Amino acid sequence: MSALLLAVGLLVAAFVGYNIGGSTTGPAFGPAVGAGVIGKVVAAALMSVCFSAGALTVGPAVVETLAGDLLRDPSVFTLRSSAAVLLVIGGALFLGNYAGVPTSTSMTAVGAVAALGFAAGELDRAVLSEIVTWWLVAPVVGFWVAAVVGRYWYPRLLAWLALEERQRDRPLVRLVSSGIVPRFRVAGVDGRRELSGSVAVVAVGCLMAYASGTSNIANAVAPLYATGELRLGALILLGSAAVAVGAFTIARRTLQTLGNDVTALPLPAAIVVAVISSAIVVGLSAIGIPASFVIVATMSIVGLGWGRASRQTLSGAARGGSSSLFDPATTARVIAMQNVVPIVATVGAFVLFEFVPVFGV
Repeated sequence: MSALLLAVGLLVAAFVGYNIGGSTTGPAFGPAVGAGVIGKVVAAALMSVCFSAGALTVGPAVVETLAGDLLRDPSVFTLRSSAAVLLVIGGALFLGNYAGVPTSTSMTAVGAVAALGFAAGELDRAVLSEIVTWWLVAPVVGFWVAAVVGRYWYPRLLAWLALEERQRDRPLVRLVSSGIVPRFRVAGVDGRRELSGSVAVVAVGCLMAYASGTSNIANAVAPLYATGELRLGALILLGSAAVAVGAFTIARRTLQTLGNDVTALPLPAAIVVAVISSAIVVGLSAIGIPASFVIVATMSIVGLGWGRASRQTLSGAARGGSSSLFDPATTARVIAMQNVVPIVATVGAFVLFEFVPVFGV
């Protein structure tokens, strides 16, 4: 029976990793894809490599935290309860990915684990309160910093970067599959500054993907690791491989949402969004807070689009055109789904552990 539960746990952990790849690739590389710097396949490849690097280096410390600090008694994590928690997390994330909206894996995972701890009477409320406080503050900061930049400083940045306010017709770097061995092809660039800007936005995307690996690998493997049945290294490799599969498949929907649907992102805008969101995420990680970088990046994109649209509407320079910078309907759908998914995970996990006898703790 324990072997069967372990196998189920591994499958569900891989399912969570798959959905993490779908949720987090968009916020990391959506700006670069939306700006036409790289294609979706290249974004998935970079996401896979950088996420794995973060998971293997800093990730183990975050796994130890989530597996031990949020619950006063880690023994609450049994094979049955861990598999159930991961199933709830994976199902909730899949809901967001299916809708094409990247959702916070940290909020979803912590919510499910907190529900388990609450049902068992072992939840450390002080730790949870600190995490939630930062989750509320960080997206607001990202939105308003990006909005201020979009409304007041964006034209100056355009002049300083000497980049045209346009999107590329085709990606600067794309994967060509003709022939036996796929190869990368680099299109021409309009000057050295565009090349530098393209490198910058991809580099910051890689930094965000690395940061995602440091925190989000715990969401896929921490409950299973807490049971003591498997070594952490093997679980991290499993989770990273599953994230790569998600990045190459289901992440295409979230890349489309964040790169094109919420707000048009030419290269200068992509750089602004990437710098703001990555700075906030790295800052949170440095003080030991599980960073909800999906929410921060999304709200930075929304803030920049809103700031640019409000500036042009105010000046009358974009009559009939501000909708290309900011889509309120899509934005409302994104924000709603990003709040619904963690709530579904938290409530679902609590109902499961509190009222279903086979999962009672």
